[in-house]
Amino acid sequence: MAHVQAAPNETSFISGPSSNRRSWAARIERALGVIVEIPVAILVAAEIAILFAGVVSRYVFHRPLVWSDELASILFLWLAMLGAVIAFRRNEHMRMTAIVAMTSREMQAFLDVLATCAALAFLVMIAWPALEYAHEETFITTPALEVTNAWRAAALPAGIGLMAVFAVLRLAQVSSVRAVGLALGAVLGIVALFWAAEPLFRQLGNLNLLIFFVGVVAATVFAGVPIAFAFGLAIFGYLTLTTQTPLLILVGRMDEGMSHLILLSVPLFVFLGLLIEMTGMARAMVAFLASLLGHVRGGLHYVLVGAMYLVSGISGSKAADMAAVAPVLFPEMKERGAKPGDLVALLSATGAQTETIPPSLVLITIGSVTGVSIAALFTGGLLPGLVLAVFLCLVVRGAIGTRTSAM
Repeated sequence: MAHVQAAPNETSFISGPSSNRRSWAARIERALGVIVEIPVAILVAAEIAILFAGVVSRYVFHRPLVWSDELASILFLWLAMLGAVIAFRRNEHMRMTAIVAMTSREMQAFLDVLATCAALAFLVMIAWPALEYAHEETFITTPALEVTNAWRAAALPAGIGLMAVFAVLRLAQVSSVRAVGLALGAVLGIVALFWAAEPLFRQLGNLNLLIFFVGVVAATVFAGVPIAFAFGLAIFGYLTLTTQTPLLILVGRMDEGMSHLILLSVPLFVFLGLLIEMTGMARAMVAFLASLLGHVRGGLHYVLVGAMYLVSGISGSKAADMAAVAPVLFPEMKERGAKPGDLVALLSATGAQTETIPPSLVLITIGSVTGVSIAALFTGGLLPGLVLAVFLCLVVRGAIGTRTSAM
């Protein structure tokens, strides 16, 4: 019995500090996450109120609020950065995991830690330029509100700092200290290798474009690093090692890209989609379509396609579309003999095809980046979306007919 009791005590002595470390890191992460999420919710409500007041004042009372767009832009940059912090905490930044999923569990765990370390490396390297950028903006006064532009630019270092904190907390919750050490060593080693090769990069000229924007981006993306951080590492390395461009330019482009007023429609459309789902309006629309076509052979398949196109044109959010349509139709379709795999495939195909149905978040983003008219993109994307819907319905009809004849 003495020997049996000694083993647990020894295990507790070894794993106790590690368990306490992970527990404290998890508690701090949850508390800090709540602290960040509350201002984000307030910012969304404030943006809706400011834009609504601006629209009413301009088109109803014909007395535009000249400060509304400026204030909305400032708050949107804070919303974008804090939203990026929340996405980083929840591990919801877009990333490619197809190659990572083919590896063993141990390798997947290591690559997840490596991705966090790579993101942390970018955040650490860009932190000082972000602080410098915010300091430079103190000398600029906004035209309408007449306040220093540092209130706006401070969102960048604040968001970068919070993401770095969450990255450290995530690494602190990893059970294998050895994996964290190896990942940090690998990232620091690669950074040091690139830094030592700076004289070589200076001589390669345009070949550096292939090295950084093909080689570095592909390697980091396939390794599971979030795509935003993969491109950030490539751009940071290219500007630092091959050009004399100040890094303030990179931070300034981040500011400009994230605070475009057109992009304000993205969170508002997502909010609208969630509102439609919460109020049951989406369920009512889907039920109406089902009452029209439910009696036709395979009619619910057509309803699924039509509902996705209809809801997509209202909410603009793909997640909201699927969350509104699938729970309404899937149970009944399964009772009628539809296979779950076929339903998921049809939902996914329809969701991919509705990207061109206005209001499309993808088209809004493309228009804001390229300067192309959003109205022209909506007009050009509507007809291809309808043609794809018709052909998808024909495919569904053929599949149903083949299954019926086989039975």
